[in-house]
Amino acid sequence: MRRIALVTLVVDDYDTAIRFYTDALGFRLVADEPRGDGSRWVVVDPGAEGHGTGLLLARAKDEAQRGRVGDQTGGRVGFFLHTDDFARDHARMTAAGVTFVEEPRHEPYGTVAVFQDLYGNRWDLLQPAE
Repeated sequence: MRRIALVTLVVDDYDTAIRFYTDALGFRLVADEPRGDGSRWVVVDPGAEGHGTGLLLARAKDEAQRGRVGDQTGGRVGFFLHTDDFARDHARMTAAGVTFVEEPRHEPYGTVAVFQDLYGNRWDLLQPAE
């Protein structure tokens, strides 16, 4: 069986990123392990274990990587967070201070709204059509 297990997201600070993804988005912290070089292996996951792609939160190590924080996809939506209850999650995320850059809309493929993470990366919150 194959699946994409992790996607790296370059961040500027581990603890700030962990707080955003766990508190504002409701992800769970899967791993936070120190590494010998002063970095950490930090993984957050949006759902039940083994049922989605986790994010490896990797602190930028140099100026080139710092320049990519918040712009890993050139301003396009680069991440898609599926939900089974759009209204619930949209309300919870809005109350937690998540910035939605558009109003929710209904498309043939589902209900969707674009939001930004704390760095400006663009995400879709999406409840797929049944």
